[in-house]
Amino acid sequence: MTTVESASRTQARAAARRPPPRAWLIAGILAAWVLLWVPLRGRHTLALDNSQLTGAQQQLNELRDKVVVARGSNPFFTDFVNVIRTGIDRLTELIQSLISQPAYDRPVPVIGWLGVVALAALGAYAFGNWRAAGVAGLGFTSFGLLGYWQQSMDTLALTIAAVLISLAIGIPAGVWMGLSRPVERALTPVLDFMQAVPTFVYLAPLTLFFLIGPASAVIATLIYAMPPVMRLTAFGIREVQESALEASRSLGATRWQLLRKVQLPLAKRTIVVGINQTTMCALSMVTIAALIDAPGLGRVVLRALQILDVGTAFRAGLAIVIMAIVLDRVTTAASVRADVTARGGAAGSRQRRWVLGALGALTLVALYLAYTFVWAAIFPGSDTGGLLGARLARAVEGISDWVQANLAGITEATRNGFSYGLLNPLQDLIAGSPWYLVCAVVLALAAVLGGWRVLPVVTVCLGLLLASGLWQDSMVTLTATLIATCVVMLLGVVFGVWMGRSDRADRVLRPVLDAAQVMPAFVYLVPFLGLFGPSRFTAIVAAVVFGMPVATKIVADGIRAVPPTVLEAAAASGSTSWQVITKVQLPLARRALALATNQGLIYVLSMTVVGGLVGGGALGYLVVAGFSQYSLYGKGLAAGVAIALLCILLDRITQAAARRAGARS
Repeated sequence: MTTVESASRTQARAAARRPPPRAWLIAGILAAWVLLWVPLRGRHTLALDNSQLTGAQQQLNELRDKVVVARGSNPFFTDFVNVIRTGIDRLTELIQSLISQPAYDRPVPVIGWLGVVALAALGAYAFGNWRAAGVAGLGFTSFGLLGYWQQSMDTLALTIAAVLISLAIGIPAGVWMGLSRPVERALTPVLDFMQAVPTFVYLAPLTLFFLIGPASAVIATLIYAMPPVMRLTAFGIREVQESALEASRSLGATRWQLLRKVQLPLAKRTIVVGINQTTMCALSMVTIAALIDAPGLGRVVLRALQILDVGTAFRAGLAIVIMAIVLDRVTTAASVRADVTARGGAAGSRQRRWVLGALGALTLVALYLAYTFVWAAIFPGSDTGGLLGARLARAVEGISDWVQANLAGITEATRNGFSYGLLNPLQDLIAGSPWYLVCAVVLALAAVLGGWRVLPVVTVCLGLLLASGLWQDSMVTLTATLIATCVVMLLGVVFGVWMGRSDRADRVLRPVLDAAQVMPAFVYLVPFLGLFGPSRFTAIVAAVVFGMPVATKIVADGIRAVPPTVLEAAAASGSTSWQVITKVQLPLARRALALATNQGLIYVLSMTVVGGLVGGGALGYLVVAGFSQYSLYGKGLAAGVAIALLCILLDRITQAAARRAGARS
């Protein structure tokens, strides 16, 4: 037997014998919690009615009133905030005047639907390939067929404006991060915060300064969408091989020439991947920004959800999904083409130039027709709900009505069984415990899972949650988040192990998970609203479906990363497939499991809050109420801060747990 095989067998046997670390300690903490909860239940829970305001929340209302008064005279607003808002509004209005809104004394935009479709197909082919061009052409045409051409173009206009500004700031900042380690260390915590905090949190503070409308929507989108392109640009710059840099320096290249002619070209594919991620994040945020009166498809979905119009919500949600698929496929094709170009691939370049020329000529004809003729400017059937949209909405409404009429017993039993059997008891434990008991349990679990270093951050977050006046609402939201995360991890482990052990399963499931991951959060609410109606259960199920793709892929990658020699040694020692999974692969993939839990929590928390639109209640409801009710603005703002604190608390604990798991592997 070779030394490698012997070591592998030793590692496999050690993994099989190793008991779950600190499991008994965690069980003891939870048992002590339950025992103390029995006599202390319902005491010092810091409950607050939805209509009540604490002193701090009332002060936030007063701050809003002062800002409103000062907006027209204070130099900070007149010379800084208003200038930024005006600039962003003008950029957005310019793009809207080109593709979506009547402009320049014309009843139609400058570029009608036919011109936009032709431009989309041309751009997709120029930056990608024929397949991307076909997807773009068909996808854009479907917006009109669904009856939402103008709303789709408004969404696209906001997305383009946000992406342009994100790239203008993010790529140079990413290059700076890639060239300077101190800059990277300084900006990384900021980017972590921007990505970890749910998107809801950005909206209320921004409206305080930039008012509701496109400007606030674009700025909120910037905050959420800029980190991916910054991180990936920095990564691409750092990954350029030192040999290429040394060769250029030996030829006398300056730092500027080195960056422009070596580092940026070699990092092009990674940067384009960052553009893809930023674009998808921007689209997701633009739809959610309908809460602050951003125009487009998000506004249609929001209004439909508010009146429980499942057909309209499904139709607009389908348009959002199609736009996400189009943007994802085009930018992905662009990244692949950038990689081929970087490797020197130029096969068929002459033919490609001829095709581009022909497509360019056809696009010019389409632009002329779209500018000149009404039929090419306004999509046919727009005034009647689209050629397919109205019928699709009626069909979905019919299906929803049939489900609620014929399957109401099943759906209600499922919802009630989940609520009374799991959700309510756990919520009674967490939200019904005294605040000091919950704090003690959280600190103890944080120390066990993440170590002592995480305790200062956890302590600060708990203290600020208490100060927010929304402790019990925070605990209700925490309950839903924990339940949804447990379900996400259960499904993620099942499907992730399957994908990690089977190439065929990976080939089938991964594209589905990739497609599910690019869809905006709003979309997930629609089908479950039709099935289960407005309820906490609907919000939790949507959160599970939203968070499962990322967790599943991380688990699959962790299972696949287990060394084959270890698996062979386990099989040679007589282990069954179940023993290999439970005693070898899952223990050795504990870092991936911890990371999947971290990402699942972040996704679930953001979606649980969005679920406030369909009866999720607690912090999500309060955030929405803060936008819609003038007197509850301060409470909605405090709820947004509480969400951010919960997110930071959970993120830091799970990240620390992932690091400790990696150190033990």
